Amino acid sequence: MNSQQIGIIDMGSNSVRFVIYEVDRYACFREVQNLKVTARLSTYIDDEGSMNEEGIQLILNILERFEKVADNYSLTSIKGAATAAVRNAANRDEIMAAVMEGSSFPFDVLSEEEEAYYGYLAVTNSTDIEEGVTIDIGGGSTEITYFKDRELQQSISFPFGALTLKKQFIESDTPDEKEWKKLKQFLANSYETLEWLADKDVPVIGIGGSARNLALVHQEMIGYPLSGLHQYRMSNDEMEETIDSLLDMSMKKREKIDGLSKDRADIILPAAAAMQMLMKVTGGGPFIVSTKGLRDGMFFEEMLRSIEVTHFPNVKEESFYQLSNHYRLNNAHQRRITILSAYLLNELQKRGAIEVNPEQARLLRLSASIFYIGEKIHPESKSQHTFYLLTNQSIDGMTHQERLAVAFTSSFKSKSYLKQFANPFREWISKDDLKLYELLGAINKFSYALNISEQSSITKVEVVKMNKSSLTLQVYYQGDIYFEAEQANKYKKHLERPLKRNIDLVFTQEDPPAS
Repeated sequence: MNSQQIGIIDMGSNSVRFVIYEVDRYACFREVQNLKVTARLSTYIDDEGSMNEEGIQLILNILERFEKVADNYSLTSIKGAATAAVRNAANRDEIMAAVMEGSSFPFDVLSEEEEAYYGYLAVTNSTDIEEGVTIDIGGGSTEITYFKDRELQQSISFPFGALTLKKQFIESDTPDEKEWKKLKQFLANSYETLEWLADKDVPVIGIGGSARNLALVHQEMIGYPLSGLHQYRMSNDEMEETIDSLLDMSMKKREKIDGLSKDRADIILPAAAAMQMLMKVTGGGPFIVSTKGLRDGMFFEEMLRSIEVTHFPNVKEESFYQLSNHYRLNNAHQRRITILSAYLLNELQKRGAIEVNPEQARLLRLSASIFYIGEKIHPESKSQHTFYLLTNQSIDGMTHQERLAVAFTSSFKSKSYLKQFANPFREWISKDDLKLYELLGAINKFSYALNISEQSSITKVEVVKMNKSSLTLQVYYQGDIYFEAEQANKYKKHLERPLKRNIDLVFTQEDPPAS
């Protein structure tokens, strides 16, 4: 694949964003620019439904600023998308004519179906959720989709958003009891017109700034220790508690809450009501936050078009590929660790030394593939850097609990370090979890030792003898294994602890393959 820089402009009713994605020749991508202007374009719509001159001029001023930024990049393609504020304006053609004349950016006015589709595409390319309902609450419209087996089944765009709901139902900054009840009833009635939404009993995935802000408020309330919002989960009760706390606050107090953007303090409650009522109609959640939305969907479409697909085959696997390449890991070395850890796990299971289910085996494989990724930051503190990296960035396709598990098993240095890393997360992990992470981490570290010189000399590992107090590992090799033998004998103590057995190592040289 050729290197690309793809620019996306998302002109929404509440905000206008300019995002630039960079794709390298290995198909690894990252966001390199993200600029936002809180424009609230829907407030410039007059009584006749037209956008006034002030609103049109605001759009042109924003695009002019974006063009100055774009000049600093080598964009291979750029796409602009206007949504509800422009789509529903009576003078839509006039607005788009002004944009075409006053800006060099190509723009399309998205239909309701297209807007909903891009949100769905973003969610299904950045999570491992097979079935769910998405909700994207803009300023002037709300897009909802239902997907199953990652395939879009139904979609709709409602002609209301956070700004218009606030204007229609809430007179002051905070709704009173009567206004709140009336707003929720309106939303319930709207959703109940759709038979395909009722009693689905699937996750509700929230897209957009309001969903992110609501989750940030909840994280602040409970002192959540893990960074990142993507795939953050809230139960129906947690949603209700968060909304109740916001209802009890004045506007001034809401503006000061950590996690809640000041420019959303006045519209967070109607947006939250829209999400909460959808959860109730569909069966109660859970609510899952997606930090990926319309612009990401447009990017995925553009990026994947060259290989004629719409979706990554496996989001988790794609994310670990991206991580591995972003930090320029030695793929042959990581693959050898992964193979050796799989050999060892299989041998220990066959002998009855451990019991590991398929999900835990997959955790071992994924964590082995990026074991000690923090070495690329600094080799002296590779364990600490690994744990920090993985707990301070979202990984597409992984729940927060899965990401935390990978962080523990990819960074394992010793039981004492494991306990130290676990301290801030005591409420979120059990003693059994820590025992599992110690076992899998020790398997990874021992396998890492078996390829410490990165020569792939160790070919396989077998358990040849085991009793209640000891086991013997036969390690097959080709070539020079001086460093591997030394490190394996040094690191085996970490595996002896969770296995509760002494380990004897027998190194056996294999004949080289016939030429």
